[in-house]
Amino acid sequence: MTVIDITSQDQFTELTTENVHGKLIILYFHTSWAEPCKTMGAVVSALSEEPVNKEVLFLAVNADDNAEIAELFEVSSVPYFVLVRNGTILQEISGADPKEFVKALSRFNGSLASSSSQTAPPAGQTDSTTEGNEEDDGEEETEEELAERLKKLTKAAPVMLFMKGTPSEPKCGFSRQMVGILREYQVRFGFFDILKDDSVRQGLKNFSEWPTFPQLYISGEFQGGLDIIKESLEEDPEFFQHAMST
Repeated sequence: MTVIDITSQDQFTELTTENVHGKLIILYFHTSWAEPCKTMGAVVSALSEEPVNKEVLFLAVNADDNAEIAELFEVSSVPYFVLVRNGTILQEISGADPKEFVKALSRFNGSLASSSSQTAPPAGQTDSTTEGNEEDDGEEETEEELAERLKKLTKAAPVMLFMKGTPSEPKCGFSRQMVGILREYQVRFGFFDILKDDSVRQGLKNFSEWPTFPQLYISGEFQGGLDIIKESLEEDPEFFQHAMST
């Protein structure tokens, strides 16, 4: 079974409702502008070709081209995965973490062969939703390397949120509120879980000259933390549209 690209809502409805009783369905929401989707797209494609997953239905949904489907599942950040069986959502996953996706797939589709887990490459450090830690490479990152990585991360998506946790599972109230605001204003965004990378967590404070999180960037420019974004929206309800058009 290969990954099927969804091109219409009718196609999506047909594939997810006809002859799918008992079948595990993987919905992979992605966009062309989010760099992490390239990594996870390769992971999904490789896993879909594993014999152990031959009965799993893998559906790739471009969240921009299929906005109604994305809104149905309240997708506000990509990559985003929804695991479904018999019309019931089993698990939702935000971000480019191959290990987490493989673990969920294994859980709901039986034990995966060892080759399946080896197929999944680690998420790149420039991905907006990377879950890795630079220290895992065994080499300490220089200040110049970190500054360059932060510059790439802040531009990994048109709207980038650096938060504690993930949009589906925020680890602090302020991050939860920021995610809520972005969803309320229907802003698509990439995110980075700063709890998974202390170098980014500490370095971004100096990079943005802002000591707390969450931090929001638009087109690579720092916009502020939660209070500033709230104030900006009070002064200009169309703040996001104006910021993204400049």
